[in-house]
Amino acid sequence: MDGSPEVGEKGLKKNAIGFVSSVVIGVASTAPGYSLAATLGFVAAAVALQSPAILIIAFIPMFLVAGGYYYMNKADPDCGTSFSWVTKAMGPQLGWIAGWAIVVADVIVMANLAQIAGLYSFELFGWTAAAESTVAVTIVGVLWIVLMTSIVVIGIELSARTQVGLLTAELVTLALFAIVALVKVYSGDAPDASIHPSLSWINPFELSLTEISAGMLLAVFIYWGWDTTATVNEETEDSSEAPGKASVVSTLILLGIYVIVAFAAQAYAGVDGLIENQEDVLSSLGTEVFGSPLDKILIIAVLTSAAASTQTTILPTARTTLSMARAAAMPKSLGKVHPRFLTPHVSTILMGTASIVWYVGLTIVSEDILFDSLAALGLMISFYLGITGFACTIYYRRELLRSVKNFFFIGVGPTLGGAILFYLLIKNGIDLADPANSESGNSWAGVGPPLVIAISFLILGIVLMVIQWRAFPAFFKRKPEVVPAGFLEGEAPPPEPTGTEGV
Repeated sequence: MDGSPEVGEKGLKKNAIGFVSSVVIGVASTAPGYSLAATLGFVAAAVALQSPAILIIAFIPMFLVAGGYYYMNKADPDCGTSFSWVTKAMGPQLGWIAGWAIVVADVIVMANLAQIAGLYSFELFGWTAAAESTVAVTIVGVLWIVLMTSIVVIGIELSARTQVGLLTAELVTLALFAIVALVKVYSGDAPDASIHPSLSWINPFELSLTEISAGMLLAVFIYWGWDTTATVNEETEDSSEAPGKASVVSTLILLGIYVIVAFAAQAYAGVDGLIENQEDVLSSLGTEVFGSPLDKILIIAVLTSAAASTQTTILPTARTTLSMARAAAMPKSLGKVHPRFLTPHVSTILMGTASIVWYVGLTIVSEDILFDSLAALGLMISFYLGITGFACTIYYRRELLRSVKNFFFIGVGPTLGGAILFYLLIKNGIDLADPANSESGNSWAGVGPPLVIAISFLILGIVLMVIQWRAFPAFFKRKPEVVPAGFLEGEAPPPEPTGTEGV
């Protein structure tokens, strides 16, 4: 034995991380600290005391689609995830667009995460002048992208270890916040606006359909990121089982975090307190709950949250483009793997570079456009997660009536989750068409900038797909497949991988 690592089909390092690391990556990818800080106040403004109920309702489609991820990963543990699975079930054209949606969503959100990391780096040290400087924040944000891109290039193990440290700091801080806030509420040391928690806060029947729709549009996307567990499947131990289970477990952990912190924040500050500080609930409440200088630990929570998510956003995009390149759906160079680090270094560096260009470019043009692009993010997320839910049911369609479990867990669950996400896609698209719902309030040809940005990326994706189609038509001639009969019962071998025609 020479001690050399075992290398998988695409050149990635096999069995590099375990189940726990996979779950950590999935939870960290959602940036729970930042997600709560930036979303909870807006949810409270939409549904008042029922914020915890909305967080539970918003969890449902993500959990159902995560079940679809489990079964698709079981059949095809490919790091291309939605690209590979939608290709198998629904054809290469839809598969390509699903992969493109992942890439676009990740590049867009990187700009926001980098800005938050830059801003909170200064706020941690109380450097107000620098925090208010767009140039200074942008420079530090870019440095965060460079640092995290370097870590992802060096290796999946270093990425996982970094995530453990960042996520631990984040979750410990959120737990302390919840405990101290609730203790102060029950001891009478909280503000006059504080209220004792009630189980009625999680009662969905106290919400109208309009309130549920409005709340879900805000809340559902704070769960986004758990699917990163599947994109590192080829580097995870027990690749056909562990990543899918980690996706499901990640969503459950996020549910617990979000509901507990929402209860604590709402109990301490009341609904009005959350609404008044909706731009950043946690940092605003930090001084009151902890007092100075301990309030800095909530700034650390948001900072580590943004930093961790910056890293874990680079991971899935690089592996998606690696898989697409190996299947001849993207240029061959994106399929290169570093001979020493066994990571998709070309795709990773390109992802980091594209994020920097997007971030700096939009900041120079207009920060409003940066936020408008973020508003368009939900459309991409709804599409690729929703269509993956549909793909699961379609791919396993011949197995659905073999058992009650198959019917509900592979048929009804993923399809219902996908349908909810597609409803949110359509509803969000209609809302974003109104210029009044954009950050800038501008009108581009009578349409809101976020929708124009989303449509522009779709058109760009179609153009790039056609170019690749003409250059390498073999991939685009693939026919939709169905899982081999008896696969779930162990009566048939695993299906063939999506393909490596481009190698």
